[in-house]
Amino acid sequence: MTQVFAILNVTPDSFSDGGQFDSVDEAVARGIELARQGADFVDVGGESTRPGAERVDPAEEQERVIPVIRGLVAAGVTVSIDTMNSATALAAAEAGASVINDVSGGLADPDMYRVVAQTKRLYIAMHWRGHSTDMDSLAVYDDVVTDVRTELKARLAEMFVWGVEREQVVLDPGLGFAKHAEHNWQLLGRIDELATLGHPLLIGASRKRFLGGVLPEGAATADRDLPTAVVSAFAAQAGVWAVRVHDVPSTRTALGVVDAWREGRSR
Repeated sequence: MTQVFAILNVTPDSFSDGGQFDSVDEAVARGIELARQGADFVDVGGESTRPGAERVDPAEEQERVIPVIRGLVAAGVTVSIDTMNSATALAAAEAGASVINDVSGGLADPDMYRVVAQTKRLYIAMHWRGHSTDMDSLAVYDDVVTDVRTELKARLAEMFVWGVEREQVVLDPGLGFAKHAEHNWQLLGRIDELATLGHPLLIGASRKRFLGGVLPEGAATADRDLPTAVVSAFAAQAGVWAVRVHDVPSTRTALGVVDAWREGRSR
C-alpha cells in the first residue's frame, strides 16, 4: 500500500505554504490534523528548497523544526525530517523523527551518510544536482531517466561505503529539482526504469510548477491539488512506496480509488 507523506513547512518562504505555520503550536496542531486526515508520516521542513531560495543556517533550521518534531512525536505522530544538514538530521532523530528525507541525496553535506548509518533511520535520497539558486541551469540531460538512474546509483554506492544499510534507503527522482516540465513527465512515465534500482520509490509532485501545464492559464497554486492527486493515483498503480503531498484528503481519496480498482480486478 502506498504511504502518504504530508508536507509541513515551518518556513517563511516555501513556494506554497510558507509562513502559514510559523509558530510551534500552529505547526504541531497542523501536523496532528494531517495525521488525522490520513498521513502516514508528517514531513517537517525548516528550509525552503523552492527555486531561488537562499540557504538557512543549520542552527536556525533546528530552532524551527526540533520543537515541532518533539510536539508531534509526543502526540503520537510519525515524523520525517526534511533536511540537507547532517546536524539537523541527527538532532531530529534524537527528538524522535523516524525518517530522514534529504533532497540532496547526501551531496549537500558530506557527513549525512555517517549520521544515517549511525541513527539507522529510514533514509530518502533524492536525485539532486545543486542548490535552489542554481538548479534551473543544471537541467541538462542526454536522457533524463537514464541520467537520473545513473546518478542515483552512484549515490547508493557511496552511502553503502559509509555503512548505510540497503534496507534503509528509499529513492526519490527529484521532480522539479533541476528538471524542466518534460523531464518530470518522462520520469513519471518511465518510473519502472527507476524501480530496477531495487529500492522503494517516493514521488513528490505536489503543487509543483510542471503540473500547472495541465490547468487553465492563471490557475492558483492550490488548484494543482487535483493533478497532484491524479499523479498520486498513477504512481500508486505503478507500485511506488510513497507520495509526498500538501493535501492529504484528496490524496487519500485517489489512493482509495486505486485500491478499489485493484480489488475489483482481482475478483
